[in-house]
Order: sequence, then C-alpha cells, then structure tokens
Amino acid sequence: MSDTYPLELSVEDTQRLLTTMPTDVVLIDVREPHEVELCRIAGAQPIPMRQIPEHVGALPKDKHLLIHCHHGGRSLRVTQFLRANGYDAVSNVAGGIDAWSSSIDPSVPRY
Repeated sequence: MSDTYPLELSVEDTQRLLTTMPTDVVLIDVREPHEVELCRIAGAQPIPMRQIPEHVGALPKDKHLLIHCHHGGRSLRVTQFLRANGYDAVSNVAGGIDAWSSSIDPSVPRY
C-alpha cells in the first residue's frame, strides 16, 4: 500500500485532515445506529459495518476515506475489506470515537 494512505491514522491526524483538507476526505462511522444516537463526530457519514459491502462501488475512490468506530476494531476490518476491494485511499482511525472524545473533543460523550 502507498505511504500516502497509511493503514491507520491517529485521531490527531484525522482532525488535521478534516480541518485542512475537508473536501478531500470522507469520515465514515461504521458503528451501529444505536451507537451513533449516543454520540457522533460532526460531519461523519454513518454506514453500519454490516452495510459496507452493499456500498462498495458507491463510495468515492477520489477521496481519502477515514473509517472509525467505537475503539478501532470494526473500522480496521472495514478498512482492510475496502482495500481488498479496490480502495487504496482508505485509513482506519485508531482508537475510534473513544480516542476522539479523550484527545480531541471532550464534549463527545464516552460510552
């Protein structure tokens, strides 16, 4: 894989990309709907993990996809799945929304 799109990004790097290159990245939240109701990162596109296969082909390949979940496990599996299905510009957000709440935005509730 290209060094341009690392397998994993920290929440700090994710925030930097969302701030400095907002039209070049898409933040995708693969948590379940009941989790998204508890808390979310502003601007994240919710697509539950189980629905990702039906979105292959519809997700943009010309943008850097940033995949996140609660702690980073499901999103890492989704990242690997998308890379195996022709998406090179995709990275897992390490630590997920829990790390985002701890390090970036404490107003995002933890659960």
